[in-house]
Amino acid sequence: MEEVYPPDRRYANLVETPTLTDQEVLERAITKLVLLGKQVGVSAEQMIDMLESGLSVVELVEYLAARTSPSS
Repeated sequence: MEEVYPPDRRYANLVETPTLTDQEVLERAITKLVLLGKQVGVSAEQMIDMLESGLSVVELVEYLAARTSPSS
């Protein structure tokens, strides 16, 4: 049988409703990602598809950053 552990307190705020400040910060971060994606030829819809297919946010940022780097 699978063991069940209590929630990790470090991540407790991730399941709470975001405050207005949290929401504003999140919206600015998403806007910046969308703008970066647009600069490198990746649409918001494509980024959503990537995330839904299992890519993490960190991996998405790395992918976009790699596309901004000049080719060697």
